[in-house]
Amino acid sequence: MLRWIRGVAWGAIALLGFLTLAVSAGWLVTDGPLSERGVATEPASLPIGGPFSLTDHRGRAVTERDFAGRPAAVFFGFTHCPDVCPTTLGDMTALIEALGPEAERIHWLFVSVDWERDTPDALAGYLEAFDPRIVGLSGTEAQVAQAARSFRVYYRRVPTEGGGYTMDHSASVFLLDAAGRFAGTLDSKESREVALEKVRMLASR
Repeated sequence: MLRWIRGVAWGAIALLGFLTLAVSAGWLVTDGPLSERGVATEPASLPIGGPFSLTDHRGRAVTERDFAGRPAAVFFGFTHCPDVCPTTLGDMTALIEALGPEAERIHWLFVSVDWERDTPDALAGYLEAFDPRIVGLSGTEAQVAQAARSFRVYYRRVPTEGGGYTMDHSASVFLLDAAGRFAGTLDSKESREVALEKVRMLASR
C-alpha cells in the first residue's frame, strides 16, 4: 500500500514538473526543433532526455550511455552566470549532503550552454566550489545544441555592452529515472524539504 501511495505521489510530482516546464519554455507557441538563437522548441509531447555527446570536466568524452543505469539530476547553465547557476549548484550540493549515502545512487550533472568559454578546464575550476560528485559537461556549439534538443532546453546567447555576452537559459533541474525517463524537475521556488523528498524518491527508483 505504501509503495502504491509513493508511486501515485511521484507520478503527480512528475506531471506537475512537466507542465510547469512546458509553460515556462513556451513549447505551445514555438515553431521548430531548434531556433537559430539556440532555443529548443519541440512540442511538450516529446520525451525529455536522450542522446548527447559531450566532454566532462576531466577531459573525458562521454555520452548518455555513460550515465545509464542510475537516476540523474541534470542542470543546464554556464560558469559566468551571476546568480542562478551558483545558487542552483549550491542547492544541489546541499541536497547531496542531506541525502548521505543515497546520493551515490544518482548522477549529478551540470551541462554548460556556453560552448565558447566553458572548456573542461574552466568547468573543473568552477566546480571546485561545489560537491565533487557533480560532473561538468561541455562541448562544441553543435554538441550543446544536440544536448539541448534532447532535454528540450531553452538557451540563448545575449550580447552585452563592450562586446561581451551572457547566456539566457532554462533554470530547472531535470530528474531522470534509472531508465533515462523524465521523472520531474526541481524548481528554485520550492522548499528544500520538497526538493529533498523528490531526490529521495528518485534515488529509490
